[in-house]
Amino acid sequence: MKLHEIIAGSGAEMKGTVPDIGITAVCSDSRKVVPGAMFIAVKGFASDGHDYIGTAVRMGAAAVVYQDEDALARQTGGMDTGAAVFIRVPSSRHALAIMAANFYGNPSRRLTLVGITGTNGKTTTVTLLYRLYTALGYHCGLLSTIANYIGDRRFEAVNTTSDPITINSMLAEMADEGCGYCFMEVSSIGMEQERVAGLKFKAGIFSNLTHDHLDYHKTFAEYLRCKKMFFDMLPSDAYAITNIDDRNGMVMVQNTKAQTVTYSCRSIADHTCRVIEESFDGMLLKIDGKETWCRLIGQHNAYNLLAIYTTAVTLGAAPEEVLVGLSRLESAPGRLETMRGPEDRAVVIDYAHTPDALENVLRTLRDIAPERMLICLFGCGGDRDRTKRPEMAAVAQSLADRIIVTSDNSRTENTSDIIRDIMSGLDASGKAKCLSIEDREQAIRTAIITAPPGSTILLAGKGHETYQIIGTEKRHFDEKEIVAHIFDEMKK
Repeated sequence: MKLHEIIAGSGAEMKGTVPDIGITAVCSDSRKVVPGAMFIAVKGFASDGHDYIGTAVRMGAAAVVYQDEDALARQTGGMDTGAAVFIRVPSSRHALAIMAANFYGNPSRRLTLVGITGTNGKTTTVTLLYRLYTALGYHCGLLSTIANYIGDRRFEAVNTTSDPITINSMLAEMADEGCGYCFMEVSSIGMEQERVAGLKFKAGIFSNLTHDHLDYHKTFAEYLRCKKMFFDMLPSDAYAITNIDDRNGMVMVQNTKAQTVTYSCRSIADHTCRVIEESFDGMLLKIDGKETWCRLIGQHNAYNLLAIYTTAVTLGAAPEEVLVGLSRLESAPGRLETMRGPEDRAVVIDYAHTPDALENVLRTLRDIAPERMLICLFGCGGDRDRTKRPEMAAVAQSLADRIIVTSDNSRTENTSDIIRDIMSGLDASGKAKCLSIEDREQAIRTAIITAPPGSTILLAGKGHETYQIIGTEKRHFDEKEIVAHIFDEMKK
């Protein structure tokens, strides 16, 4: 692609006459530079791409995009830069997103792109939208925390919201393969880092806003601002679909140019839902006055299913077809997955890793089977928001009969320090019903073996993850495998 096509709309500052050269690739990692590529030097948190400009030029970069003039001078002073073209931009992070979209032919305009943001429910909602539309006969793509899909081809996901080059290259492949829709998670960090700048969304969904990522955003107000940026960027021909039962539901859309569509489980809205019956096997919902049985459980999943219904109907799907489709959907991996064991023990695996998510899951399990003992096992991630640790303990104390505090992804923090932070949220009565076991596998074994017959054991925090990160090492750790092995031992 020609240089002028790639830099269009990026705020690029050109000095003198610049040859309109052809560019073979766009990259922000100097290790991926090939002859004829454009290297975009982005200031990151762990490293600064400006420090690798010299490396990129030596590897054959035909163009270098930068924002720091002094850094450029340090990197190129005294070296022969050959025919390389240097382009200054106000923000290389913003330029990366715009240029990536341009390089791949603005693929978000070639399909219907639907994004969702919020604290909880993002993965479930986009995954089930992808499954629903696939079942309705559409060729679809998915960009989520668990995995990315182009049609039925699966790709591992690294971040909730990938980098702009990955996003646009995958969207381009989706469009080339005839995908009509793509459903995408949009994180607050992804918004703040402008990873979705340059994308054209047909619909944006707001789920809810609770405590999370304050290690990164520092304040709740900043967290909210980054979420709201998504709706501020929606065009006038898009839809802003919002949960008005959340106190920030209307805040999100107050400045949007998009058409606002509301959904609610508690009040008057464009689309409404009520839970009529519920069991471990599913729940009976009344959506817009029509009943449908769904295999998911929990009030939070009623909201997720209503968001899916609202989105599909807003985009033109027939309500009756959508309701039938909802009845056939199964939960996303690691979201309230239930495993039945000896003597009517039920182990529930869920990704809940925020106070609100943990409360939703525990309340669901308590409401469905109030007569069963409820045991809650959880930990908290290291190098992440410390303020939520005691809050999660307080939630567990209020709703669980027994608590086991253990490790999650401790990363470079000491597990015992994380557990100490968690335990600070328990009072004397909470500590009396709590065990702390650092080894998560041993904690799971203890929770199951010591549980009375007929108990429900919640394993919270890992969900779909099949690993644990201890230090900088990523170790295989699959809770479903562990639980199945323990159940087999108990049957012998």
